[in-house]
Amino acid sequence: MDTVPTRGDTVPVRRDSTPPAIDTVPLRDTGIRRVQVDTLNVKVSKDSLDAPVEYSASDSMVLDMKTKKIILYNKSTTKYKDLDLSAYKIELDQPSQIVVATYTLDSAGAQVGKPHFIQGESNMDADSIIYNFKSQKGITKSTYTQQGEMFVYGERIKKVNMTDFYALHGRFTTCNLDTPHFAFRTNKMKLVNQKLAVSGPVHPEFEGVPVPVYLPFGFFPLSQGRHSGILPPQFTANEQFGLGLEGLGYYKVLNDMFDIMFRGDIYSYGGWRAVVTPTYRKRYRYSGRLNLSYQHTRFLSSDPEKDFETNNSFNIQWSHTADTKARPGTTFSANVNAGSTQYNRYSAVNPTINFQNQLSSSISYSKNWDNKYILNLSAGHNQNSNNRLIQVRLPDGSFTVNTLYPFQPKEFVGEAKWYEKLGIGLNTVFQNQTSFYDSAASMHQIIDTMQWGVQHTIPITLALPAMGPIQISPGVSLSQRWYGTQNYRVWNDKEIKVDTLSYKGFYTATDIAFSLGLNTALFGTYDKFGKNSGIRAIRHVIRPSVSVSYKPDLNGKDWYAVQVDTLGRTQRYSKYSNTLYGAYGEGEFGGLSFTFDNNLEMKVRSKKDTSDGGIKKVKLIDGFGFNGSYNFMADSFRLSPISLYLRSSLFQKVNLTASATLDPYQVDGQGYRTKFYAWQNGGSGIGRITNGSVSLSTSFQSKKAEEKKKTIEEELANSQLPLTLEEQQEQMNYVRNNPAEFADFDIPWSLNVSYSLSFSRVLKGNYSGWYTQISSNLNLSGDFNLTPKWKMGANTFYNFNTAELTQFTMFLSRELHCWQLGINITPVGLYRSFNITINPKSGILRDLKINRTRYFYTQ
Repeated sequence: MDTVPTRGDTVPVRRDSTPPAIDTVPLRDTGIRRVQVDTLNVKVSKDSLDAPVEYSASDSMVLDMKTKKIILYNKSTTKYKDLDLSAYKIELDQPSQIVVATYTLDSAGAQVGKPHFIQGESNMDADSIIYNFKSQKGITKSTYTQQGEMFVYGERIKKVNMTDFYALHGRFTTCNLDTPHFAFRTNKMKLVNQKLAVSGPVHPEFEGVPVPVYLPFGFFPLSQGRHSGILPPQFTANEQFGLGLEGLGYYKVLNDMFDIMFRGDIYSYGGWRAVVTPTYRKRYRYSGRLNLSYQHTRFLSSDPEKDFETNNSFNIQWSHTADTKARPGTTFSANVNAGSTQYNRYSAVNPTINFQNQLSSSISYSKNWDNKYILNLSAGHNQNSNNRLIQVRLPDGSFTVNTLYPFQPKEFVGEAKWYEKLGIGLNTVFQNQTSFYDSAASMHQIIDTMQWGVQHTIPITLALPAMGPIQISPGVSLSQRWYGTQNYRVWNDKEIKVDTLSYKGFYTATDIAFSLGLNTALFGTYDKFGKNSGIRAIRHVIRPSVSVSYKPDLNGKDWYAVQVDTLGRTQRYSKYSNTLYGAYGEGEFGGLSFTFDNNLEMKVRSKKDTSDGGIKKVKLIDGFGFNGSYNFMADSFRLSPISLYLRSSLFQKVNLTASATLDPYQVDGQGYRTKFYAWQNGGSGIGRITNGSVSLSTSFQSKKAEEKKKTIEEELANSQLPLTLEEQQEQMNYVRNNPAEFADFDIPWSLNVSYSLSFSRVLKGNYSGWYTQISSNLNLSGDFNLTPKWKMGANTFYNFNTAELTQFTMFLSRELHCWQLGINITPVGLYRSFNITINPKSGILRDLKINRTRYFYTQ
C-alpha cells in the first residue's frame, strides 16, 4: 500500500477579473451587436508533455519525488505518441523530458534487454539511447538499424529530427550477420530514413580486413520503388565483336505513370547497339512497355579478302495488357515482335535468340455484349529469318452469335419441350494477309500478294432427351466462304513443270452438312486382386461416339485434274487451293464418322495418405483411341485415314503424348495412293503410318530440405508490368547463361529429360514422288550438390538429324551467404562463351560484381 498521502494542489487558480470586451460595432442591416468573450487562461507547467506517456516494467518502478525521475527495471517499455522504446532499464527525467535506456549483464556476462527504439519508419537497436521527448532529438551508442536491404551500424548516432541521422564511425552492409562478411567503412555518414545514405571517404572490408580502395564519398539509395539513375555497364570480350561494354544506360522516372530507360552497347571493332524502353501504366486500367532497338554490327569476316562484315538491323517490341475490370466485356492486348530478319542472327548480347528464326506479333481487341454477341478484331505478322519471308495479317476478325433458342419461352413453366431446345448460331471469320520478302519489298509486291477471305458458319442444333445411356444430337451446319483469288495449275511441256495462274475477283462457295450423333460411355472394373496387394482396382472407360452425316456435292465443279509429271500422272486440285480458308472437299458424302476414346486408371492403397480410406486414384492413361470416317457414296477411297492418339502422365511423373495417321490404302512405286486396301491383292497388314509424333518429358528431384515462404521480392515480381518478348528472352538468356546465380541449394539434385520425334510424308517439289521428313531432338538438364555449398549442373540439346550437339552449357556455383560465385561455360553453340561472376545477392548491390565474360563465334 502506498503510504505517501495525496497532496492537494495548493496553487490557487487565478480568475480573470477583467470584464469581457464588448464589440459595439453594429452588424449591417440587422441591428444585432456581436459580443466577444475572452476565454479562461490556464497556465501549463513547463515540464508537461503534449501527450500522455505510457510505461510499464515487469520488475519494479521507482519514483523519485525530489528529482522527478521515474526509473523502470526489467522488460521496461515506454510509449509516447508514435515512439515505442523498450529496454532493461529506462529512466525518465520529467523536468528535462529526457529518457535514457540501457541494458544489463547477466551472470554469464551476456547483454540482456538491449534498448530497442521504434518511431515512424525508424527502427534501431543500441547499447544505450538518450532521447528528448520535446525536441525529438537523441544520441545512441553502438547502434544497429536496417534501411531496406541495408544494415547500418554506427558507434554513435545522433538523431536530429524525425528523418535525419548523423553517424560517427559508420559501417553499412547487406550481410545480416553481427560480424558481416563484407562491409563499407566510413568515419562520417548521414542517413535520411528510408531514402538515402551519404558518407565521406569510404572503403570496403572483407572479413574485417580493410581493402585499400578508397572513394572520396559514397551515395547509397535506401528507398524502395522506382528511382532515376545510371545503369552501370558490364565488360565483355567477344572473339567476333571485340572488347565491349554492355548495358550502359540511364533510367529516368518521369511520373507515377511513365518512365523510360536508355541502354547501349559498344564494341572495339566498331559495332554498337542502342535501345530505348519507355514504360507506361495506369493503375486498374492498363500497363505496357515499348522496346526500340537499333544495332550496327561490325564483326570479323570469314572471307579472307575482307577484314570485317557490317550489318544494320532494328527490332521493335511492344507489350500491352488491360485490366479486365476496367471495362467489363472489353479487352485489348498487344504482343509485338518485329524488325529486320537479320537482327536475331547478329545479336551479341543474347546468344539464345541467334537460333530463333521466327518472329511473330499479335494485337487483339474483343467486345462481348452480355455473352450473346462477341466481336474479335486482331492484327499480326509472321517473319522467317531463314528465307526472309514476312506475312502481315491486317485485319483479322470474327463475329459470333452464341446459340439462340427461338422457341424457348422467357419464363419456364414445367419441363421444357423438345422443340424448345432447337438452337441456331452464327460464326463469321475474316482474314486479310499479304506476303513479301524484306530483301525485295515493294508496294507492287505487297498488293500483288494480298489475299482476303471470309467464312460464315450457321450451326443448327437440337438437344434431344437422353434415351437411357445414349445421348442423341441431331444437327445441321451451313457454311459459305468468300474468296478474293482463284488459282489454276497448268502443266508446262516446255519447262516440264506445273505453273500456277491466279485471278483476282470476288468468288463464293457454299457447303451444307446434316448429322445425327450418338454417344455414350461404357465402364469396366477389375478388382480381383489379393487382400495384400497394393492395387485395389483397375477401371477402363470407353466413350464411343458415332455420327451419321450427309453432305451433298456442291463444290465438285471447282475441282479439276492436272498433269504433274512426264508420265501423265495427274493430281486433283481445287480453284481455291492455297487460299486463306482452303477449299471444300469434292464429292458427295453419306456415311459414318466414328470416335473411340478410352482412359485407364487404377486405385492403389496409399501408405501416407489416410484420407478416403487410404485409397488413391492413379491415372495410367489419360486418353487413347482413334477416329475416322467411312463414305458410302464415294466410288473409291471410302475409308478415310485413321487418326491414332495417346496421352498419359504416368504416376504424375512422365508426360507422354503420341499421335499418328494410319492410311489403309496401298501405294504405287512412287508413293502415290491406289484405290486398293492394304490387305487386298495379296497385301498384308491394315495400312501404313504416314505421319506421327512422340514427345516424352519427365523431371526428377530430391525432396526439398524445407519449403520456402514467398518473399516480398517474389510478390513484387508477380505484380510487375508485362515484359516485351526481348526482355523475356534476355531474362531467360541470363538465367541460361548464368544458371549458377539461380541455383537452388535446397534441392541436392534434379534431372530434366525431354525427347521429341516427328515424321511425315511430304510431296516432292517436282511431283515425282514422296519422301519422309524426320525430326528428332533430345534435351537434358540437371544439377547436383557437390557439397551443401557447391552446386554443379549442365544443359544440352542434341539433334539426332545432324547427329551433333546443338548447344551445351555447364555451370558451377558456390553459395557464399551474402555473396555468390558462378562459373558458366558454353563450349558448344553458335556463340561459345566463358563467364565467371562474383556478386552480392542483394538487389541494391547487384551491380557491384566482378565479372569476366568471353565469347567465341562458331562458323
